[in-house]
Amino acid sequence: MPKPAWLRGKRKRSATQRAIEEGYRSGLEKLNSTFLEKQGCPFEYEPGDKKIKYVVPAQEHSYLPDFVLWNGIIVETKGRFESADRKKHLLIQAQYPDLDIRFVFSNSNAPIYKGSPTSCAKWCEKHGFIWAAKCIPIAWLHEKPRRYVRHDEQDKDGVRRNATKGICIELPARRANSDECYHVG
Repeated sequence: MPKPAWLRGKRKRSATQRAIEEGYRSGLEKLNSTFLEKQGCPFEYEPGDKKIKYVVPAQEHSYLPDFVLWNGIIVETKGRFESADRKKHLLIQAQYPDLDIRFVFSNSNAPIYKGSPTSCAKWCEKHGFIWAAKCIPIAWLHEKPRRYVRHDEQDKDGVRRNATKGICIELPARRANSDECYHVG
């Protein structure tokens, strides 16, 4: 009696695996393609010239900051800085340019994704976010609240200004000393 395939070290491929090898995305697509062929029904499989464009409707989301300091500084602490978080903060920055959102990273030198040459710190610098390593710097606790110029306001000289654009303070990516770090408990 011959040995079953699983004992001979050869595995039988599933219908899905065979379908994918033939250029389909699933076994169900292959099954229906075969059905249409047997029925003699003319068809095209995923015709590139017949793509249907559509718009995803806007979805309202909310953001809950990790910390909001007395002076209005919003502090977001990050161990991992996922793509969804980066996109979210760029959207928030574009929609609320007067918010002072800052990041504290557990490892500011970590790449934003595996193999990326861009670190969390470099991403912040590129996009105009202030950042720190390990813990909230004492200096942030003592900053005075800012008076933001609304987009529709004008200064005395009649020039429109955005108070937060271009603010980027480079903080060293090093372990904070106890006098630089605020510890609770």
